[in-house]
Amino acid sequence: MSAETSAVRTVRLESPDATHQLGVRLGELLEPGDFVGLIGDLGAGKTHLVRGVAEGAKVPRSEVASPTFAIVYPYAGRIPLYHADLYRLTDYDDLYATGFLDLEGTESAMLVEWLDKIPQAAPRDYLRVTLKHTGGDARELLAEAFGARPTALLAAWMP
Repeated sequence: MSAETSAVRTVRLESPDATHQLGVRLGELLEPGDFVGLIGDLGAGKTHLVRGVAEGAKVPRSEVASPTFAIVYPYAGRIPLYHADLYRLTDYDDLYATGFLDLEGTESAMLVEWLDKIPQAAPRDYLRVTLKHTGGDARELLAEAFGARPTALLAAWMP
């Protein structure tokens, strides 16, 4: 994992719809090879963001599900998109056993919820998105880019 953050953006989101819409914008910008790690407590808005990303990547809404029990779920859209949820895993060995590591380097983008549980699952260059409750329906989103492509992605997503 890269040690230095290349760029950081913070935004306040007043509603689940605002979170979804920001996800749509990210999904429109994703390219094969992009890796987005999502961090946040239960109910912080990770899945709202992912549903928006999938919509922006032209994944049919009916295909988007939480992969908590499947661990990794593939979506076919404008680009291939994998959605992983590490919540039920305890360590890197658990992750290895899922076949998740075989997906790295494929011509797809990846969204990984609960990346903080197994941070070594992230490649060297990636976008880390942390969501926090700030009261009511509001959330704070902190996006940190590690590497050149994630920095360009972040700049286009949140100029």
